[in-house]
Amino acid sequence: MVEFPRSTALRWALGIALWSVLLSLATFAFVYWQTAAYLREELAETLRLEVRTAAAEPAAAAVRVDTWIAMDLHATHYGGLFGPDGTRRAGNLGLVPDHLVRDGDAYRVSATVDIAGRTLADETWAASLALPDGSTVVIAHDTDEIDRVRATTLRALGLALVPTLVLSGIGGLLLTSRARRRLAATEAAMAQVMRGDLRKRLPVGNHGDAFDRLSGNVNRMLEEIEHLMGEVRSVGDAVAHDLRTPLTRLRARLERSRSQARTVAEFHEAIDQGLMWIDQTLAMVTAVLRIGEMEDGRRRGGFTRVDLGDVASVAVEFFAPLAEEKDIHLDVSVSSADHTIDGDRDLCFEALSNLLDNALKFTPSGGVVRVGVTRAAAAAILSVEDTGPGLPPAEHAQVFHRFYRAEAARRTPGNGLGLSLVAAIAKLHGAAATVRATAAGGCRFELTFPLPEPG
Repeated sequence: MVEFPRSTALRWALGIALWSVLLSLATFAFVYWQTAAYLREELAETLRLEVRTAAAEPAAAAVRVDTWIAMDLHATHYGGLFGPDGTRRAGNLGLVPDHLVRDGDAYRVSATVDIAGRTLADETWAASLALPDGSTVVIAHDTDEIDRVRATTLRALGLALVPTLVLSGIGGLLLTSRARRRLAATEAAMAQVMRGDLRKRLPVGNHGDAFDRLSGNVNRMLEEIEHLMGEVRSVGDAVAHDLRTPLTRLRARLERSRSQARTVAEFHEAIDQGLMWIDQTLAMVTAVLRIGEMEDGRRRGGFTRVDLGDVASVAVEFFAPLAEEKDIHLDVSVSSADHTIDGDRDLCFEALSNLLDNALKFTPSGGVVRVGVTRAAAAAILSVEDTGPGLPPAEHAQVFHRFYRAEAARRTPGNGLGLSLVAAIAKLHGAAATVRATAAGGCRFELTFPLPEPG
């Protein structure tokens, strides 16, 4: 059941309604201000013109005042000509209004008016000027027209606020209902994910709005989490499987040695065999830990400038005796361009050593292994190419996974972590590790390192 005080849809609807009401208030206030100001200024300008015209000809001032009054059929025009002693000489104003400044400008003042034989008090806009003989001419107009505009505007505002508030609230609810449905679907999907179903994905529409982009990003995050969890499970299974084999052999050998060994030499042989299996196990655990360390990025603090051409030359020199022993031609080619990157020299050497070790392991006698260092537009490429049996295209994307061993490698020593270590070193350096087939049928592994920014 929806808790309305905490409902996002309700808060959005109220927010939209409040905003609409405030916008309406501002609009009405502006309209009222502009309309009232315009009417006041028009009236004031008329009064200023009339009083100045009357004062310009003192002898005809009384006639001008009577003409101003006679122009109005609705008894809204007032005026008066008053002597120096304040007695009225012409017009329908009883007295000169109190506090009326005689400067010809218009002011709102209270006045006494004689209309149809009655004396009335009324609010007026009036302008007055003093004549040379001490008389005063006053031209005035009642405030009813401006007051009616104000009252009409305020009444319209009051009548419009309620429907504006209701319609804005309804519109806000309608606008937020779709978002509420999408949020409900998202919450349901997230609940399934939190219960452990990592295959569940958030619904993504086809509008490309913020919700779709957010759902797409969360789905990609869930895919990566599912992939990582799958790797964790596969690594755990592979570690358990690979540890069980040497440990089972070790246990069987120890049991057999305990019951069958008769001489110290036989015990030494059993111990040496056990140590060898223990070393294999420790090497596998160490490799897994090193991969985790590099994927964590903990080695980036020691990065310096590394010349890949120099690394390649040293690695080829190191593996030359092994290549000669297997009758494999080992060649290195370094272009004349600059191949300096930001990285860890020891790790780059280790990655190249793993690639060379694999290439020499699977290249038959009489074959060729080539190491190359070239320069692309914004990258340095370190490659190892062999003339071995190669890999099926379907396995190209799998060989860098932990504990993965190609079908051709299952009969050779190893634990499937060498190329995983190469991929981890490449990732640490922001490089790309790829493999593809060569024209001769072997494999070509490439590590594409980004070049450092100049300066």
